[in-house]
Amino acid sequence: MTVRVRFAPSPTGYLHIGGARTALFNWLFARHHGGKFILRIEDTDAERTVEDSVSQILESFRWLGLDWDEGPLIGGPCGPYFQSQRREIHREFADRLVQSCAVYRCYCTPEELAARRESARKEGLPPRYDGRCRYLTREEISQFEREGRRPVLRLRTPDEGATVVSDLIHGDVAFDNLTIGDFVVLKSDGLPVYNFACVVDDHLMGISHVIRADEHLSNTPRQIMLYNALRLPVPKFAHVPMILAPDRTKLSKRHGAISVGEFQAEGYLPEALLNYLALLGWSPESGSEFMDKDEMIRQFSLERVSKTPAIYDIQKITWMNGHYLREMNLDVIVERALPYYRSAGFQGSLMDLRKIVAVLRDRAKTLAELAEASSYFFSGVFSYDEKGERKHFGSSDVIRILRAGRKALSGVDNFDLENTERAYREVIDRLQISGGALIHPTRLALTGRTVGPGLFDIMVLLGKEETIRRLDRAIEYLESRYNNET
Repeated sequence: MTVRVRFAPSPTGYLHIGGARTALFNWLFARHHGGKFILRIEDTDAERTVEDSVSQILESFRWLGLDWDEGPLIGGPCGPYFQSQRREIHREFADRLVQSCAVYRCYCTPEELAARRESARKEGLPPRYDGRCRYLTREEISQFEREGRRPVLRLRTPDEGATVVSDLIHGDVAFDNLTIGDFVVLKSDGLPVYNFACVVDDHLMGISHVIRADEHLSNTPRQIMLYNALRLPVPKFAHVPMILAPDRTKLSKRHGAISVGEFQAEGYLPEALLNYLALLGWSPESGSEFMDKDEMIRQFSLERVSKTPAIYDIQKITWMNGHYLREMNLDVIVERALPYYRSAGFQGSLMDLRKIVAVLRDRAKTLAELAEASSYFFSGVFSYDEKGERKHFGSSDVIRILRAGRKALSGVDNFDLENTERAYREVIDRLQISGGALIHPTRLALTGRTVGPGLFDIMVLLGKEETIRRLDRAIEYLESRYNNET
């Protein structure tokens, strides 16, 4: 069997964590088996469609590095790949159901259906359609037509027995047919419902395996009934576990569940996000925690996908992203970080940026954080941290100490790590003070912050002239402050 899988998002929003994980599992399965990954846009719900959703979904795929073999922009032999462009195809398959008497016209109004559901609920019965339009007479049909009722098409489903879903992850799952009832195939406006369009499109696109989220498991018996009614082969199904919040509630934005585009904007690396998503409900045989795409493809199998819900952890994503920031090729990180630095006001050369990133990337978790944490390198206009001021600028004696440091640095000709540190150690020894008494206020003077990379790394990156200028600025600030106090 040639493996053909698909990811079929609805353009009602952007690509979020759950969808991205499902897409990744499909992509990995296809690549592992040398098969095809198809992208299909299920855009039949015009009222809920978000205008730029499709472009955002495609951009998220590109950023993640997930290519598709057939679909939007590239086409393929099974198009169109937008469901709204396949209406005539769906209508043709609906006609087949009509001709085989597998469906019937139902004239019940939404109000009538709602009333019957409520009645069934009160009686403790499943809220299924009661089949009252199954055997309408010609006179009844004529009366409904005269009233202007527009019928839907409903599939005749079994009144007894069970439909068994042979799931590659959960095993055999049985659904009582009595709870399903005759369901709608074609709406009164002629548009197909999700389950019907999905079956037709999956069949015509040659989908061999339907890999999707657990929430779709309840749709599967209906789709199997449709495959059988159309006399079509049934694909293999695999329903991957839900993703829950740390408190095991439904995942939402308050748990840090943002869209893929938002992860990109906040400076996460696609390699880190893909690595994390792969481990949400799947465990590689090797037990590896960090894997590139090639390793994921090599190891991926549905047999190792969990049946139980996966727990989302934004802190782990951020931690993994920090690991990738530290371990990836420096030039790649510099290239990825450049847009964030430019947004923060950086106008220097790539060589300057490379030096900054090399010093700071061990301390950052995201590219945006990296740019923000090093903004003082390319902008000398900053305020001093309030707590740092109280702690390190809290005595007028700091003026004398900073002046001594400034004088020592001004005499350094070769302004490198070794010579700047030697100059400061000599000041510390001569003034008989602790290292922190000079180093901490100097860091605050040069960066406005109390934490960061090594002080002498900062000095060398700033250069002698800028280091002296910032020390002078701090000394002048402190002189003005203490003069005003007296």
